[in-house]
Amino acid sequence: MIRAASALVAFSFVISFSADAAEDGLSDLYFGEALFYANQSQFFEALERLDAELGQYYGLDEPALDTLHIHVGDAEFSVGDFELSYRMHHRAGRAITAVLEGDVEDIVRNEAAFRLARIHFQKDQLDDALNALGRIEGDVPDEIEDDVEFLRANIYLATDRSEEAAEVLRGLQGSDTLESFAAYNLGIAMLQGGHEADALQQLDRAGQLGTAEPGAPSIRDKSNLVLGTLLLESDRYTDAIRSLDRVRLEGPLSNQALLSAGWAAFYAENFERAIVPWSILAERDSTDPSVQEAMLALPYAYGQLSIHGRSAVLYGQALDAFSEELRKLDASIGSIREGKFLQALIREEIRQNKDWVIQLRSLPETPETYYLMELLASHDFHTSLQNYLDLEDLRAKLQSWQSSFDAFEDMIEIRKQYYEPLLPDIDQQFRELDSRIRLRQEQHTLLEQRMQSLLIAPRPEFLATMEERRINEQLNRIEQSLGDDSSPQAVALRERARRLQGLLTWTVTTAYHDRLTEFGKHLNELQSAMDVMTAQYESFVRVRQAAVHSYEGYEIPIRRLRTRVSEASAKVGLLMARQGRLLELVAISELVARRDRLENYQNQARYALADSYDRATAAQTSRVQE
Repeated sequence: MIRAASALVAFSFVISFSADAAEDGLSDLYFGEALFYANQSQFFEALERLDAELGQYYGLDEPALDTLHIHVGDAEFSVGDFELSYRMHHRAGRAITAVLEGDVEDIVRNEAAFRLARIHFQKDQLDDALNALGRIEGDVPDEIEDDVEFLRANIYLATDRSEEAAEVLRGLQGSDTLESFAAYNLGIAMLQGGHEADALQQLDRAGQLGTAEPGAPSIRDKSNLVLGTLLLESDRYTDAIRSLDRVRLEGPLSNQALLSAGWAAFYAENFERAIVPWSILAERDSTDPSVQEAMLALPYAYGQLSIHGRSAVLYGQALDAFSEELRKLDASIGSIREGKFLQALIREEIRQNKDWVIQLRSLPETPETYYLMELLASHDFHTSLQNYLDLEDLRAKLQSWQSSFDAFEDMIEIRKQYYEPLLPDIDQQFRELDSRIRLRQEQHTLLEQRMQSLLIAPRPEFLATMEERRINEQLNRIEQSLGDDSSPQAVALRERARRLQGLLTWTVTTAYHDRLTEFGKHLNELQSAMDVMTAQYESFVRVRQAAVHSYEGYEIPIRRLRTRVSEASAKVGLLMARQGRLLELVAISELVARRDRLENYQNQARYALADSYDRATAAQTSRVQE
């Protein structure tokens, strides 16, 4: 009960973190997807996605540019939390230890230490759990402050340090979330410490607390049942009845409370009062041991009241019920041995529901499921069943993954058939385009060099227009054609050519700065066009590579994955066989013990029935004689 209480009050880091992420803004969608699955209690899927995302993140050349970078600390912490929720305690412990040893704030380190201590406690590593709690110092998150002390008290109780546990639990009286649990555990600590009177007083207080905590009604019932049992063993029958009457009639502990209340009244020789709770109990499900005991105790009480006829009738009804239960037990044991029990447990509608324990109640009434809910009351059976269902889920996932490889190969083949016929023509066109692009890049580079040289050493003739260059060439030809001719006509023509040459030089020189500015402007515009062309070129290269990579290089990875999944499937199949056999043995052992107990009840009922008939006959004869 102490550990159950500890589990009930544990806060979910996943839910609280996702709320914070929603307020602060979650940048990485894949991390958000993992949190989504975790909040649906699908921790395997959450781990599957978060492990893949972290693996890709740490494989990047520049992880700081990835969207997960700002959440990587929370992601690492969440991995440990998901593993803990999925009961992967070894891996969760390593992940949380890594957080403890990292450079993190006190509030994060302390929460990690608390989670590590809880893992050790669940694994019965009590010294390690205390050591982990000893690492808590500095700021502690408000939402786990009481949980830390409650866990410390539970560890003290588990190590027989009842006085220290009681001291811690006294400090939790009045807690908003743990008052009922702390009150009950304080009574247990006092009882372990030998302070029986104080323990009874504390359990009485715990059984009447009116808190609204989740699980508080069950804790009140437990407190009243334990108190009533202790008072019954101390022969304080009236006080025991008062405590047992406070247990809810529809609660999970009501059968035990009704049975004990009847015995308390019976031992107080108030047989009529004992009949009331036993009559209620005898009408309930006859598979419950408390109900079976009440079916024997009720006619016994009538016998003490000398109502032997009614007693005989009830003994007869008990014999019929026991015979039917024995038939059902034999059928259940046989069905389990035939393997039908495990088949019923892995029904698809059960495994898809996170409340699978509740869903088990909806299974059809068959021999293999008659006593399933009673078996689940055992912690060992419950844990083994959860492991078996997890293995079945994993087996189904591995089977799905194995079949999906064929789909991947089909997709790759379709891509190959689509791209391979297209690539030769595209490559030919690209080579032609590539040669032209390279030419334009060389021309652009030359123009940039020309621009730099003009800035350093002005050369106006380099910026002459096409018409100006043509005129300059004509004037040079005229000059050359005149040669050494000294005739008046040649001299006049040569003079005119020189004047035109001077005018041309004047125009080119005076317009040089404007033309240089215009040249720079057009060069910048050309640079923008070159940037677009380069981006398109690189985009084409990437797309072309992506097209090829979409169907090349997958054969070996898929083959390796097939092998790994096949090996994992074989291992899971072996573990399922072992776990299933363990479940069957536990179930059969429990049912055989029930059968032995029922046979003992049946023998008692036969003798009591015969005795009741004798007494009833003797009483009737006595009345006739009178």
